[in-house]
Amino acid sequence: MAVIQSADQAVQNIKDNSTIMIGGFLAVGAPLKMIDKLAEEGTKDLTLIGVVGAYPGGGFDIGKLSANKQIKKFIGAHIGTDPAFVEQYNNGELEVEFNPMGTWIERIRAGGAGLGGVVTPVGLGTEIEEGREKIKVNEKDYLLYPPLKADVAIIKAYRADKSGNLQYKGTSLNSNPVMATAADIVIAEVDEIVEVGEIPYSQVGTPGIFVNIIVQGFAPDERKDIFDNLWIKSKRL
Repeated sequence: MAVIQSADQAVQNIKDNSTIMIGGFLAVGAPLKMIDKLAEEGTKDLTLIGVVGAYPGGGFDIGKLSANKQIKKFIGAHIGTDPAFVEQYNNGELEVEFNPMGTWIERIRAGGAGLGGVVTPVGLGTEIEEGREKIKVNEKDYLLYPPLKADVAIIKAYRADKSGNLQYKGTSLNSNPVMATAADIVIAEVDEIVEVGEIPYSQVGTPGIFVNIIVQGFAPDERKDIFDNLWIKSKRL
């Protein structure tokens, strides 16, 4: 059963050299409080599985980890929105495994489902093909991408009940539900923690059986203040 912990307690589950997944897309559906805490902790040599490099507004999301040089390898679709990642990649300080975005999410889904990999023609004839196994099915060539799993997944949901059942809201669910299936430890940061039964069964996006730790994240008003302050700061610059 899931336990409720503070961000300070939850971050202790992430060790140097861990492979972690972090949900969200350019701060939408991102576990901002846990990212902040991980940046403060300084845990290093991490392999990060995330859809894209992200430093929106120049002040939050996983860009805090790249700015601290806590990431040794990034597995995702692109890094162009994160200046620190781009610089580290060009300098040879960061290893990047680029994936087509749809292939990336399917690799995580395969990891969670216990499948042996993803077979797809996407990437054939491009740089993505280099170093990957090519197989033939029905006389057609495909690339084989191995599944992706993590030691810890840090995801974001709208609400959790005290058994760990999660409810998402709008497009902020993005990669979070599938990541919850593909990690040894799942930390769910939420806006609100409610009693069991308050989330309608039909609106449970991730069953509590997948969730180990629940963390009270920033309230919506707190997140709005973060975004507003960064917007004001960027306008001054």
